[in-house]
Amino acid sequence: MRRSKHVTPYLLLAPAVVFVLLFSGYPLVNQFILSFHDFGLAQQFGAPAQWIGIGNYLTVLGDPYFWTVLGRSLAFCAWTAGWTMLLALGLALLMREASPWARTLLNTAFVVVWAMPMLAALTVWQWLVDPNLGVLNFLLASLGLEQFTGFSWLAHSPWTFHLVASVVIIWASMPLAAISIHAALTQVDDALLEAAQIDGASYWKRLRHVIHPIISPVVALIGILQIIWDLRVFTQIHVLQQSGGITTETNLLGTYVYQVGISQSKYGIASAIATVILLITVAITAKYIHMLYTKGDD
Repeated sequence: MRRSKHVTPYLLLAPAVVFVLLFSGYPLVNQFILSFHDFGLAQQFGAPAQWIGIGNYLTVLGDPYFWTVLGRSLAFCAWTAGWTMLLALGLALLMREASPWARTLLNTAFVVVWAMPMLAALTVWQWLVDPNLGVLNFLLASLGLEQFTGFSWLAHSPWTFHLVASVVIIWASMPLAAISIHAALTQVDDALLEAAQIDGASYWKRLRHVIHPIISPVVALIGILQIIWDLRVFTQIHVLQQSGGITTETNLLGTYVYQVGISQSKYGIASAIATVILLITVAITAKYIHMLYTKGDD
């Protein structure tokens, strides 16, 4: 009986472990092996792949364009993740102070935005920034800014392209972050806040010394996940590029891998790039796990 109690948890976890290993583990291992081979279009038609060791990695790391895309991706990720977390925290605090009906309305709006299919949302955003029929240009021109008549946000420059892309990503990511942080805020005891207020603590001091220590694990988790998601963003950038963006000047890591692997049929090099992205992601995740294990020792 005692043995069965020890075995039962592992039996319950077994299906999930098998599922993850089958649908995530195998492609990951295959990608890693492929990164050490010269695998191109010919191999798609049955030609044997040639083992070249770290040749693909040397090609990638020796390509200045890769470092340009990496730096651009890290800067874009820091921008989008930072604004997502800042706005989500502000909205979560607003929801905490709002009346029940307003809180319900905000929660409903967040769920609708979060559940909206990305391609459908991107269709709307493309219409909003359309050079000739877009609402954004119409409003700006109506305010007297005639230079925005027929202005192409996606093709004018990489800066305007990434500005639109960041707004789309922040808009789609913020609801989940705000809902999660608000859930953490519900765990803050009102008695602690009232005691701090009686002691003369201002709102910002209560936020820093009472609220922040309680919600910081959730904020850190959502922040790390947001960085990982934004570092690997693909759909939004790819779709907007098809609408007029200059690919070489707007590529991020996700679209760069797609361009090298699918468009250029350099699957070995694309696997090496994907592995580098994976290592960066693992480094970020490892930092968060280390933070969780050492938090209790601070």
